[in-house]
Amino acid sequence: MQDKTNARLSAVQALYQMETSGLGVESVILEFRTHRFGTAIDGAEFGEVDEEFFSSLLRGVVSGQDRIDRAIETRLASGWKLSRLDATARAILRAAVFELTHFAATPARVIINEYVDIAKCFFDGDEPSFINAALDSVARDLRDEEFSGATAGGR
Repeated sequence: MQDKTNARLSAVQALYQMETSGLGVESVILEFRTHRFGTAIDGAEFGEVDEEFFSSLLRGVVSGQDRIDRAIETRLASGWKLSRLDATARAILRAAVFELTHFAATPARVIINEYVDIAKCFFDGDEPSFINAALDSVARDLRDEEFSGATAGGR
């Protein structure tokens, strides 16, 4: 289980790096696999990482970013844009929303808790609470869509 947690944390770091550097997804995946996983950086060792899960998170966020961003923006306060959020918060939200929409076998509560814990690694203020609330809302939206689709299909 820890290897998935490490993959989530690494995915957030990689998404942040991609946004701030302009590097593409395949370049960043290669960099993490070659230079980060299994190494020590600034005295901190990377733990075991589910590299396939890491790669699927990154590729999924990139390929579905427009849809993911719309799902997040519907849950921001009126007048707020995703671009106003800190780049790390955007990375956390994007990875979590992708996982909520594409990994149904993992309970939403587990995914949300994982990303809130990641947020706590980066933020001391209200950001983890904000991320928790936003992800709870997106998860409810997804559940409502799923229920509506199942109800409409069952008639």
